[in-house]
Amino acid sequence: MTISYDWWLLAPVLVPAVGAVLLLVLDAIAPRLGRAHWWLATVLLLAAAATVVMRMPHGDATRQTLCVRGGSCFYALDHVGAGLQLAALVGAAVIALLAGPIRVPAERAAVQAVLLLASAAGAAGVAGARDLGSWLVLLELATIPSIALVALRGRRSATDGSLALLTTALVSFAITVMGAALWFAATGSAMIDSAAVQTAISDPDNRRVLILAIMFIVAGLAFKLSLVPFHTWTPEAFGGASVPIGGFLAVTSKVAALSALLVIFRTVPLIGSSSMVTVAVLAGLSMTVGNVMALRERQTLRFLAWSTVSQAGWVVLPLASTAGSAIRASAGYLLVYVLATIVVFAVVTALAHADGRDEATALASYGGLFRRRPLLALTLSLALLALMGLPPALVGLVAKVLAFEPVVGSSMWPLAIVAAVNAMLGVAVYLRWLRILFGARREPVHAGQVHPVHQVVLLLGLVALAVTSVAPGLLLGLVGH
Repeated sequence: MTISYDWWLLAPVLVPAVGAVLLLVLDAIAPRLGRAHWWLATVLLLAAAATVVMRMPHGDATRQTLCVRGGSCFYALDHVGAGLQLAALVGAAVIALLAGPIRVPAERAAVQAVLLLASAAGAAGVAGARDLGSWLVLLELATIPSIALVALRGRRSATDGSLALLTTALVSFAITVMGAALWFAATGSAMIDSAAVQTAISDPDNRRVLILAIMFIVAGLAFKLSLVPFHTWTPEAFGGASVPIGGFLAVTSKVAALSALLVIFRTVPLIGSSSMVTVAVLAGLSMTVGNVMALRERQTLRFLAWSTVSQAGWVVLPLASTAGSAIRASAGYLLVYVLATIVVFAVVTALAHADGRDEATALASYGGLFRRRPLLALTLSLALLALMGLPPALVGLVAKVLAFEPVVGSSMWPLAIVAAVNAMLGVAVYLRWLRILFGARREPVHAGQVHPVHQVVLLLGLVALAVTSVAPGLLLGLVGH
C-alpha cells in the first residue's frame, strides 16, 4: 500500500509535536533552563502557525495528504479547518507568552511547556483528521495534557479541578468512542466522509444507527465544549488552574472540540433535523445557564468559566440548522470568542503577576482600574464589549449576527427567541464587570509593575481588537467569511 505525504500540510501538527520531544531532550541535558522552555515553545507554536498561513486553502479548495493510491485520504484540510488550526496555535503561543514570566520551579516549567505543545499539536491535528482512529487519538491528545497542566499548579483547588477534568475526560471519551463505534456500524467504514454517510442514509436501519452515533458524538464533545448539562467541570477547573492555563482551557481546548465536531458535521448535511434538535437544546441551555450563573459569580476565574459555558452555546447555535453557512458561522464566532477571551485572560494574568493572584481573582478588586491601570482597563473593556457584541467592538456584533443568520434562515423561531433573550442577558453579565472598572476602590492597593512581556501581549491584544472591529473581515476571513 502506497501512501502520499505532504509534509508542509502536516507541519502545523508535526512542529509542536516534534518540538515537545526536543524540549524533553533539552530539559534532560540542561534541566535548569526554566523560563527558556516557554520562550522556545512560543517560537515553535508561531512557526507552526506560519506554516498554516503559507498553505492556507483558498475558497472551497481542500488540501489532502496521507492518501492511499486509488483510495481515501486520512488527512484533509479546507479553509475552515486551516482557520481553526491557526486559532489553536496562535492561542497556545499567547498562553506560553503569558506563562513565561511567572515564577515556577524550573523542572515544572519544562513539563508544562511540553504538555502545552502536545495539546496544541492535538488541537491542530484533529481539524484535518478524516478517519475515526486518528480523530479520536488527536482529540484526546488535545485533552489529556490539559488535566496535568491544571494539576501542576500544586494547590488543593488545582487538584480538585484536575480531578473534575479527569473524570469528565474519561466519561467524554467513553461516550465519544461509543459514537465512533456506532458510526462504523452504520457506515461500514472507519473513514469520516460523505460517501459512507450517504450509503448509510439510503438504508432505514443504518440511518437510525447513524443518527444515534451522531447524538453520542455530540454528547461526548459537549463535555469538552462545556455545553450544559455537561459543563460541571468548568468552574472547578478554571478556578483551580493557574490563570494562563485557565485561558488555555477556555481557548485552545475549545478550538479542538469544535474542530472535531465540524469534521463530523461536514459529512452529515443530509441527515435531517432529528439530530439537530439535540444541538438546539444544548445551545439554548448553555446560553441561559451560563449567563444566569455568571450574574451571581464574584470570582473572576469562575465568572470566566460561566462566560465560556454561555459562549459555547453561541458557538454551536448555527449548527442547530441545516443551512450551508452554519459551519462557517460557527467557526467565525469561535474565532471572535478566542480573540476576546484570550485578551481578557491576558489582563487577568498581568494583574495577577503584578499584584498577586488574590487581587486578580476577585471581581471587586477591579474597582477603579481605569484610574490605576488605564491600559489594562481599556483593553479589558474592549474585550468585554466584543463578548457582548456591542460597539465599538463591532467584530463581536458581526459574529452574533452571523450566528443568528442560519437559525433565522431555517425559521427556527423558538431557538432564535431564546438566543435574542440571551444576547440581552449577556449584555447585563459583562456590563456588571465593566461597571466595576469605573467604580471606586474601597481599600488602597499596593500596585506592582506589569511585566514587559505582559505589556506587549496587552498592546497586541488591544490593537487586534481595534483593527478587527474596524475591519471584521480580517478575522472572519480566516474561515471564509
